[in-house]
Amino acid sequence: MESGDLRGAAAEYAQDGSVDLRGNPVLRSKRGGWTACSFIVVYELFERMAYYGIASNLIIYLTDKLHQGTVEASNNVTNWSGTVFLTPLLGAYVADAYLGRYWTFVVGSAIYFMGMVLLVLSVTLPALKPPPCDAGVCPKASALQLGVYFGGLYIVAFGNGGTKPNISTIGADQFDEFDPREKMHKLSFFNWWMFTIFLGILFSSTVLVYLQDNVSWSIGYGIPTLGLLVSIAVFLAGTKLYRHRVPQGSPFTSMGRVLAAALFKWNVPVPTDAKELHELDLEVYTRKRKFRMDSTNSMRFLNKAAVKDDGGGSPARWSLCTVTQVEETKQIIKLVPLLVTTFVPCTLIAQTTTLFVKQGATMNRHMGPHFQIPPASLGAFVTLTMLIAIVVYDRVLVRAVRRYTKNPRGITILKRMGIGMFLQVVTMGIASATESRRLAYARSHGLDKTGGELGLTIFVLLPQFVLMGLADAFLVVGNIEFFYDQAPESMKSLGTAMSLTAYGIGNILSSFLLSTVTRITRERGNAWVTNNLNASNLDYYYAFLTVLGGINFLAFLALSRVYRYKAESTETIDIVMGLEAEKAKLQAEPLG
Repeated sequence: MESGDLRGAAAEYAQDGSVDLRGNPVLRSKRGGWTACSFIVVYELFERMAYYGIASNLIIYLTDKLHQGTVEASNNVTNWSGTVFLTPLLGAYVADAYLGRYWTFVVGSAIYFMGMVLLVLSVTLPALKPPPCDAGVCPKASALQLGVYFGGLYIVAFGNGGTKPNISTIGADQFDEFDPREKMHKLSFFNWWMFTIFLGILFSSTVLVYLQDNVSWSIGYGIPTLGLLVSIAVFLAGTKLYRHRVPQGSPFTSMGRVLAAALFKWNVPVPTDAKELHELDLEVYTRKRKFRMDSTNSMRFLNKAAVKDDGGGSPARWSLCTVTQVEETKQIIKLVPLLVTTFVPCTLIAQTTTLFVKQGATMNRHMGPHFQIPPASLGAFVTLTMLIAIVVYDRVLVRAVRRYTKNPRGITILKRMGIGMFLQVVTMGIASATESRRLAYARSHGLDKTGGELGLTIFVLLPQFVLMGLADAFLVVGNIEFFYDQAPESMKSLGTAMSLTAYGIGNILSSFLLSTVTRITRERGNAWVTNNLNASNLDYYYAFLTVLGGINFLAFLALSRVYRYKAESTETIDIVMGLEAEKAKLQAEPLG
């Protein structure tokens, strides 16, 4: 074979260190790309259907079937949701340090499925659910009934910790960072990834919610459980097509070592010449298909971890880190302030599956003489808006704007997130005004004392659901893409886990705020949120969240202005715009 043929054969292999499950290099033409992603995307479609088949209508089950109060049920929903989004930190650690993304995902899926089966049993067997209310008297659920149901919920949350941080990362891993065209394809991956997720959510918030409210909770839970089983089978069927990454070790261990080494050598001066810091030869990184990072002067104190002298005149040992390890730690630390500013937006998102749903339950939901809209089904408008907005954003807005910005994404990820946060603030302001109108109607018809259904149509709430969907199209996709993109190459699972952590803490923050506000306002004699929403002041609570969201938005703007994207991200712009120029040149050349 000639040298040119050898080079061509070498180019066939993925250049980013991807391997098969046995650790062998993989041919780019045989594995990965959109073909492999199709199995992963189909998995996500069915899995999201399963998850939101439980989450979308959870507050209705807790209040109507387990007979919990509005505040208690809302907090149970957000506490569980918070746990769902915090466990990915554990899953990311296991994937990066021990099992790898694929096997961590498989184990998590098995646990996830067991939790779903337990939930089906709890809503099906009479001994595992309390009897229905009789003449206004609602028996409380027993410890066994609560234990089985919440046990199923938290087993699902634990299994989700193994699947959620790894599945999107596995999908992104199917595109070679060292191939310009595949790297460009990855830019659209997260948009279409989220599009698939929203299709699953749409089915859950319409068909499954209707079945749960009007047919049977057993069927409403059984279908998503079967869907999860199908999704796992689809994922496993594509195993021979996937590209895998070898575990690089726990990022927490690496970062902890850098911080400890810098503190240990706190009095050691940092040399002015970065070449005097400890670093491995470039060939070592090239052989492992890893990125080597150059030293920077930001957070200069951490550079002490790469100083070769430990201050005692002898070469450092445990306290000696490479420049790349130091820079990776800096990159994660840089993300933390922006991560904190995503907590409040995630708290606002949590309202769509809790208080927004309870609002709808008090209103006229009739469409014709025989059909009632399930209150949780308005969440479908959040999903529909997101679906439409993402397609328009990816296919129209990005193509139009990047001609002027020279950015392949059209606008920067942080600007996309900022637009989403601003729209959220507007949404909560409108929700507060709408709730004031609803309360005025209830009081004018004497329903603030007795409770009951209002004559006001549920579609009055439609603007707040639609606007939240539009906000999510910017914020949710941008949030996942930002933390994945800006995480160091060896810490992608951690980056994904960080984006999910925001939702976890945001949901827990929602529980804290609702409990605290309710307690304080009750002590003052006028609780803002009670079991009878017609006698509450939920508009005040929404106004409070509007102000909180506005303050958080200003903090995000201040931080995003000083943030500097990592080098690999700016290099992507040059690659993609170069491809666009090449394409335009070819189109301009005459044929023949």
